[in-house]
Parts: sequence; C-alpha cells; structure tokens
Amino acid sequence: MEDELWPTKAVEGDVIPFSCVSFREGHDLIGVELVINTPDGETARHRMHPGAPGTDSWECSVQLTGIGMHRWHVEAWADVFSTWRHSAEIKIAAGVDVEIMLEQGARLMERAGQDEAAATARNRELTTPERLAGMLREDVLDALEREPIRELVTHSPERLIDVNRKIAGVAAWYELFPRSEGAIKHDDGSWTSGTFRTAAERLPAVREMGFDVVYLPPIHPIGRTNRKGPNNTLTAGPNDPGSPWAIGASEGGHTDIHPELGTIEDFRYFRSEVERLGMELALDIALQATPDHPWVAEHEDWFTVLPDGSIAYAENPPKKYQDIYPLNFDGDRNGLYTEILEMFEYWVTQGVKIFRIDNPHTKPLQFWEWVIYEVRALRPEVVFLAEAFTRPAVMQALAQAGFQQSYSYFTWRNTKQELEEFLTSVSKETSAFMRPNLFVNTPDILTEYLQFGGRPAYEIRATIAAMAGPLWGMYAGYELIENVARPGSEENIDNEKYEFKQRDWAAEEAAGSSIAPYVAKLNAIRHAHPTLEQLGNFEVQYSSSDDLLVFSKHLAAEHSPNGEADTIIVVVALNPHSVVEATVWLDPTKFGLDGASRFEVEDLVTGAHWEWGANNYVRLDPHEVPAHILHVKHS
Repeated sequence: MEDELWPTKAVEGDVIPFSCVSFREGHDLIGVELVINTPDGETARHRMHPGAPGTDSWECSVQLTGIGMHRWHVEAWADVFSTWRHSAEIKIAAGVDVEIMLEQGARLMERAGQDEAAATARNRELTTPERLAGMLREDVLDALEREPIRELVTHSPERLIDVNRKIAGVAAWYELFPRSEGAIKHDDGSWTSGTFRTAAERLPAVREMGFDVVYLPPIHPIGRTNRKGPNNTLTAGPNDPGSPWAIGASEGGHTDIHPELGTIEDFRYFRSEVERLGMELALDIALQATPDHPWVAEHEDWFTVLPDGSIAYAENPPKKYQDIYPLNFDGDRNGLYTEILEMFEYWVTQGVKIFRIDNPHTKPLQFWEWVIYEVRALRPEVVFLAEAFTRPAVMQALAQAGFQQSYSYFTWRNTKQELEEFLTSVSKETSAFMRPNLFVNTPDILTEYLQFGGRPAYEIRATIAAMAGPLWGMYAGYELIENVARPGSEENIDNEKYEFKQRDWAAEEAAGSSIAPYVAKLNAIRHAHPTLEQLGNFEVQYSSSDDLLVFSKHLAAEHSPNGEADTIIVVVALNPHSVVEATVWLDPTKFGLDGASRFEVEDLVTGAHWEWGANNYVRLDPHEVPAHILHVKHS
C-alpha cells in the first residue's frame, strides 16, 4: 500500500510479487533480501533478484500459507563475496593481483566458515585455476546463498500483509431467494412462501454446479408501510411480499427472521445443510430500515428528520425507495455503532462467517474500518464483501479500509478493449488491497449484452468471470437465461426483489434450456487448476479480431500444490451473434516456455487436443462452443 495506512491483503495460497529499489554508491555489488515474520512467530528469508537492467529494482515472489497478519521488510547489504568474485574472475584471468585476490577470497571463506575452501585458496602447490575453483564450488556457493556475508546492513520500514482464509479470495458465489424456493401460488392469487426447509432442497443442485458460497438476500421481517409491489410499483397488493431490503416490521428487525421463512432453528438447519454439502453461507446485511422497524420508534436520532417532521426516505436519483429510511450516522454515533456491532456479533454466533454488505459507500468509511476491525479481532475468519457500484476512489477506499471482497464494474465491461483494461487493472494495479468478485448479474443488473445476446451471451460472460478472476458469482435464474428486462430498466421484468418467483429447474434442465451443466464445467475447471486461484497472474494475449478475448494464467511449479506448472489459456468469443475466425498470437514466455516453443494443449471444454505455438488459427461459433479453455501440457 503506497500510503501504508492499512495492510496489504492476501489469501492463503496467494503468490505475492515483492519489489523494491535498492542501490549503493560506487560499483560494489549489493545483496537484497525479503524478510517475512509469520503470525506464528517464524521468520522466513527470501533472496531478491535484480529486475529490469538499469532500474536498481529487485524482485521475488513468495507464496503465503499462514493465516493472519504477516510483517515484512527488506534488508540490503554490501555483498562483499559477490564483489570479490566479480573482480577476482576478471583479474586472475588477466594475471593481475593474483595472490592478493586469492588471499582476499581465502579470508572471506574463513568468515563464511568454509575453512577447506580457504585452505585450497592458499595452497600454492595447486594451479591458480584450481585454487580459485575451490572457492567457487557449488556447495560453497549454495552455503553463501543461504548465509551470505553481509556488511553495512540497512532495512526498510516494516509493512503488513493481512492473509485471510482461502474462501475470502477464491470462491464461486450463488445468490438465491429462499422465499421463492418451494413457493406455491394458489388459485385465488395468494402465495405460500418458501421456507428455509424448502430452500434447502435446492442446495444439492447448487453444489452440483460447483458453487462454494450460497448467498441469501436479507432474511428479516419486511415492512408494510410503503411496501413496493411488482416491478417496483408504489402500491402493493395483499399478496405482495415486498422487498427483502425493506427491513423491519412489528415482528422485529436486523436480528430477527421473517416468520414466513421459519424460525432461528430452521435457519440453523439451512446453514448446516449448506455446510454439509461443502459450501458456506453468506448473509446480506443492509444497514437501513423501513418506517415499521423498531429502530424508528426507539431511536429517531438514527435517521434524518426533515423540517416537516417526517423522516427522509432513500433516494438514488432517478430511483426512489419510499419503503426505506437510510441511517444517519451523525446523530447518536456511539449508540448506532454499538447496535450494528452487536448485530454482526449475533449472526456470527449463528454460524455466519461471510457478509455481503449492501451499499457500504453510503455509510462513513471510518465506521467500516472500525466495525470490520472489531468483528475480526475476535473472529478473524469473518469475510466482508462490499456491494459498492460507486466511484473508483470510494470503492477502492472501502477495500483498503477492510473489505476483503468488492463488487466491481465487470458487468458493464463488454468489449475487448474494455475487458483487457479492466481485468489488467484489477489484477495488477489494485490487487494489493482490492479483490474483485466478478458477478455476472444481480437482481438489479441485467445488461443489454445479456438482454439481447441469448444463451451464447450468458455462457460467454460466465466463462470470462469464472476464468479471469478467483472470485465470481451469479444470481439464480442466470442458468435459465432469464433475459427479459423491465421496460426502461436494467433489471429483469417481474423482479424477484418484489415478488415470489416459481422456477421448474428440473423441467428446464430436461429440456436442455439450462446452462447449469456448462456452469458446472467451469467451476470444475476452477477447482482442478490452482493457477485460476491466483489474481495477479492474469496476462493479456493477443488476437487479430476485436471479437476475440485471449488471456493466460500461469502458476510456476514451485508454487503449485503438485509441484507441476499449471497454465490455462482462455480464448473466448465476444460477439454472441456471429462466428469469429482469427489468428491468436501468444507469448509463451509468459507461461514459462521459450518464445518459439510448440506445445500440446487440451481443450477442457470439448476434450480436443492440439499442438499450439506462438501463432494459431481459431474459429469459434458461440452458438456451439463459446470458448477454448486450454490446459498447456508442460511435460
């Protein structure tokens, strides 16, 4: 972090690139070392290597495995052995100051504990090359690499890296409304709401698609005053359930459950089923209230009171949210802070370890820094996702202040240039503090690309999100190509935010109209290839067509769990309506091969095998196969 106000962020298993600028006067050589103090008190040292010539930069990459706060700094020193070796090899070959150079080397060998090498250097019965070679044996050089002779040691200020558990930065999310799962519509137009028990029946199918996190919108009582009707209309009928984000009613507020969903015991059952299937539960927290929320009657100073005595409702022009009162953090600051902290602590005691925060950019940054710190001080495994589609500086500041994940502009980046710039930015420029969760849609976001691109558009966007970033997500119904927008809006018609939605998942899959099998394949590829768990290894590759996005992700053998290099090349069509033919130009040096190499690739989508190199012909028909996801065979 440039300003050093907050720690850098990482997750367990991240390969972190470290760099610094280090130099000294004159021509003597220096050594540079990265020193990392782990949370369990151990110290690890990593030699850094020169970067681009003439820049005085030094670099190394380290894979972090321990969860918790890591402390690191850089040490630089006069490398007297390397300086001597450089001079000795030149002078001795030229017959200049031979004995002086050998004696200097012998003294360095004694300092390094290499007495045999020192004796060899002073043994005049040997030839000069033999005396020099005795100090440059592989075992001697290895020992000096591990324990260098260091003079004039200096070190940088100490900095911090907060390493979170893996799911904080590597996961596929699936959003569903529990009230819709198992909901029944009756002949008179009334509904029986789905419950946590009926929603649990959907969980095996979610797991079958390979998702890691099940995310629920707010599960609290919904207000009745100014309740919204279908499609955000201002008048709700007797059978309209209202928006889950309109929190608070006579039945309670943020620590209560909507009675139609069940009891706290039913919630615990749902959570346990999520975990039994190998997933985790994420809960939406929206810090706002309806006019019916208990907070309104008990704490009027937590809201903004207008001159006419009424309380201001939420607005995001041109949108208006008459069913929601935003909180005012400038009134009873301590009381409101404490109430919200206790709310988070309550849900943590109910087993919730992941929170998706609605509109965090409308609350004070200092509040988030404080509350996230307080929650994680006792429960460091807790993860916070910021739903903040706002200005870059604000979105990035939220990430710096504590959020482990962030929504991003991904849904609105569709052209080749937009995607290359966006994905490079989030993987290189902001990756030290912001981890983007690449959601392909939400209840509020149905882009024109999805509205008019049909099934290919849905498969294309899922491919890019799942392959380009370690975090991605989708909202239920995406797999069914729900793409009809409400006129004049960027959201689905008959939005599930305001009404129940019945879906016949089995019938859609049986008819072949669901892309669930393709989504399952994407997530299976993610789980099988550790290179896809890294954020910073995204590299743009090139093609001759603006309708083709090409990128690679590479993990070196020393950082791979099985000790083998792992490389994925993704070639994805961007125009969902037409076939694309193009030349793909690769730079194999970006994934550990010689620039002129020929190598075998396996298409993980179709199972085909080809020989590829720097130049390759590609033809993709997005109505058949939207992408090549190629695994490079390194052996």
